[in-house]
Amino acid sequence: MLKNQVIVITGGAGLIGKEFVASIVEQNGIAVIADINSEIGNQVKNDLSTTLNTQNIDFIALDITSKTSLQNMITYLNAKYGRIDALVNNAYPRNKNYGKHFFDVEYDDFCENINLNLGGYFLTSQQFASYFKNQGYGNIVNISSIYGVIAPKFEVYDNTSMTMPVEYAAIKSALVLLTQYMAKYFKGMNIRVNAISPGGIFDNQPEVFLEAYKKQCLNKGMLDKNDLKGTLIYLLSDMSRYMNGQNIVVDDGFSL
Repeated sequence: MLKNQVIVITGGAGLIGKEFVASIVEQNGIAVIADINSEIGNQVKNDLSTTLNTQNIDFIALDITSKTSLQNMITYLNAKYGRIDALVNNAYPRNKNYGKHFFDVEYDDFCENINLNLGGYFLTSQQFASYFKNQGYGNIVNISSIYGVIAPKFEVYDNTSMTMPVEYAAIKSALVLLTQYMAKYFKGMNIRVNAISPGGIFDNQPEVFLEAYKKQCLNKGMLDKNDLKGTLIYLLSDMSRYMNGQNIVVDDGFSL
C-alpha cells in the first residue's frame, strides 16, 4: 500500500515510532527515522533492518525545534530520494520538569513544553509543507491524543503518582485544531493533513491504573503499541486520498 513512498517519522526511535517504522516497511515503503538522539536512532535503524530484513530504513538526526535542522534533513532526503511523500509528526519532546500536578507546574516550564512540542510540530509541518507545495503533493499525519478531544478522567489516576499533565491537554487539543487549520490553509496545494488521537498505550504502568483505565473502555483497555498501525497506513495510503482535516480517535471507547 505504500510501495516506494518516502515517509518521515519524527520521534521514530520511540515506543510508538518504532511500530510506525515497521508498519511502513511492511507495506514496502521507505521509513525515515528522524530523532534527536543519534545513538538510539541508529540502534533502532540497525535492529529493525535486521529483524525485518530490509534496507528501506533510514536515519537522520533531527531537532524539530530547529529550522536549520529541518531544512538540512529535507535537503538530504530530496538529494537521496528525489521525493518526500509524507510526514508523521510523532515526536514527544519535553523538559525534565514535565508531568507535574497542576499546582506544581511552573509557568516557565509550561511555556517551554508548549514550545518544544506544539511549536515543534508547527515548525516541522511548516517546513515540510513548503517542500510539499513545491513538489506538488504531500501528506501530514499528526499524532494527537484522546485528551486533545475530551476532558481528563482524573479518577483513573487515583492511588498512583501519575496525573494527566496540563501541558499535554493544551498541546494535544491545539494540535487537533492546527490539523484542521493547515488542511484548510493548504487548499489547492494537494497537501493532506489528518490526525490520529490514540487512547493510552501500554508501557508497564501500575496495575491499579491499568484496571481503572480498562473500566472506562469497552473491551480491551490500554492499547498495545501496534494497535495504531492500521489507522496510520490508511491515512498514508491512497485509500484515504480524500480524507483531509480529520481526527481519527482510536481508544477502545474510552472517550465515550
